[in-house]
Amino acid sequence: MRGNLRYIIGLLLAAFSLVTYYCNRSTNPVTGEVQHVSMSADQEIALGLQAAPEMAQQYGGLHPDQQAAAAVKRIGQEIVSRSEAAKSPYKFDFHLLADENTINAFALPGGQIFVTAGLLKNMKSEGQVAGVLAHEIGHVVGRHSAEQMAKSKLTQGLTGAAAIAAYDPDRPSTMATAAAAAMVSKLITMRFGRQDELEADRLAVKYASEAQYDPRSMIEVMRILEEQGGRSSTPEFMSTHPNPGNRIDELDREIAAEFPSGVPTGLKK
Repeated sequence: MRGNLRYIIGLLLAAFSLVTYYCNRSTNPVTGEVQHVSMSADQEIALGLQAAPEMAQQYGGLHPDQQAAAAVKRIGQEIVSRSEAAKSPYKFDFHLLADENTINAFALPGGQIFVTAGLLKNMKSEGQVAGVLAHEIGHVVGRHSAEQMAKSKLTQGLTGAAAIAAYDPDRPSTMATAAAAAMVSKLITMRFGRQDELEADRLAVKYASEAQYDPRSMIEVMRILEEQGGRSSTPEFMSTHPNPGNRIDELDREIAAEFPSGVPTGLKK
């Protein structure tokens, strides 16, 4: 009887998670993609603004070099204003973080974008900085954080349902089944993460070129990341970021598709 009750509760939880996820659908106003998200653009903006100070503190706060910080803001706003990203409802702001050792850039929901000083000091041109920022703008416009949150809620619900249905206090080995379910949900989430990274690269090619930056600078960024340890002993399928070498191949294909007659001359590198 107890086993049947656990199965029923598990099925109900799984059904609720699935229905909630698939009923929350909206069309991205910029990309035209139909997405499963559980928050509005205003909620994304509010969440990003709320999280920004704490995220900055994790990287030592904002960098004191006002000139460098202003350059990051200028390049970022130039990309937004001259590209399709300007059609989005988000309020973009760009921040230079004080951390000189960490090579990283990330975007919060709603348009708060951060670059570490450790990454910036490895960039050799304005075009490379533009490529990094265009990639992060792509994450925001693509609503990747909102999608990830909705997917996380779904996988947590399904994992919880599996754990409830599988658990038997008289058979502790069933906990291994629940642990396996948790790993599967984690791998699913990571796979979505890699797809988001590649979509952000594709959007970055478009946005950087619309702002008159040479998108091939993004390939140079990938090579710099490889030189600085972008390659990892961790298999790619266990990482949310695709291997830089694989991203170079994708970027080459995307640039060729965007400019079948060749990249125009005169773009900023």
